[in-house]
Amino acid sequence: MLFILIYLLFIMIVVEISSVLLILSGLNEEIARFQAISMLTATGFTTKESELISRHPIRRNIAMFLILFGVFSLAVLISSISSLIEQNFRLPHVSLMAIGMILILTVMKNKMVMRLLRSKFQHHLRKEFELHELPVEEVLYTCENDMLKAISIGAQSKTVNQPLQSIFDPEEDMIVLFVQRGIEKIRHQCLKLIVQEGDVLFVYGSKSAIEAKFSFELDKMKEDMQSEEHAVEL
Repeated sequence: MLFILIYLLFIMIVVEISSVLLILSGLNEEIARFQAISMLTATGFTTKESELISRHPIRRNIAMFLILFGVFSLAVLISSISSLIEQNFRLPHVSLMAIGMILILTVMKNKMVMRLLRSKFQHHLRKEFELHELPVEEVLYTCENDMLKAISIGAQSKTVNQPLQSIFDPEEDMIVLFVQRGIEKIRHQCLKLIVQEGDVLFVYGSKSAIEAKFSFELDKMKEDMQSEEHAVEL
């Protein structure tokens, strides 16, 4: 039983090390730990968060290791439990492995080492991958206040029948990337458009600025989403 406890500790350390690496790649701490456990146990949660792993080249490599390690660990645990009556558990070997992993985790959590690894990851991404291969979050989200938001324009929006150019102040920290009108995506000279009901504005910039300017539209979108969820429940 001591062997199993030490081996479980070893697995937990692997999860923690993988979580640190995912965090250094730019992933949120809570998401990183959840996805690390999900991949290790081969649970396979199909959430939007999993796309943050599969669409990122470095995180994919971490994911492959965790999946393979999880399969190997399960085999070892089953073999160990079936051999409980035997005397030779190779306890010293597993204990040394666990101690070694604890040392690796301690070193990785050092601030200087974390800065070095983070810069290595970013350099690797810039060097090895084209811009279009990287997730939107890696390209556009340079700080916590950045936001890319699709703003749906309803009939009651004050922006309806207004020139898009008059809605946005050049001094504001936001821009319109393109306008979706039906199935058409309009990017060329989109600022010259007259906003119509049903348009979707894809706005990028400061989160606080976007939420302040489009507070009515965002509240309406939230209400519509809650109404749809309530209708589904009924």
